[in-house]
Amino acid sequence: DVPGVPPNMMRQLIDQIRKTSAPAAVLLASRQGEDKVLLVAGITRDLVDRGLSAGNWVRDVAGVVGGSGGGKPDLAQAGGKLPEKLPEALTKAREVASAMLAG
Repeated sequence: DVPGVPPNMMRQLIDQIRKTSAPAAVLLASRQGEDKVLLVAGITRDLVDRGLSAGNWVRDVAGVVGGSGGGKPDLAQAGGKLPEKLPEALTKAREVASAMLAG
C-alpha cells in the first residue's frame, strides 16, 4: 500500500524491482483521494514466459475494490471506487499470486 503515489511512480517502482529480482510479482495499491483506488501489477519476463499475466492478476484484485482493469502480461493497471476495501484487496492479491505461482 503506497498512499497517494501517482501511477507513473508506481510503474517506475515495479520496473526497478523487476530489474533487480527474478522471478518477481509485484502489486502496488494506492488510495487516490477519498473514493478511488489505483492498482498496478507487474511480473518479470520469466513468469510471463510461464503463462502468467499481470493483467489477469490485477483484474482479479480490482473486483474487490469495485473496479476493473487490465493491461499487458508483464504490466497492468486497474482502478476501483471502494478504498475501504483495500486491505481485503491486498489479501486477495497475495492469494491470487500464490495460486498463480503454484500453478
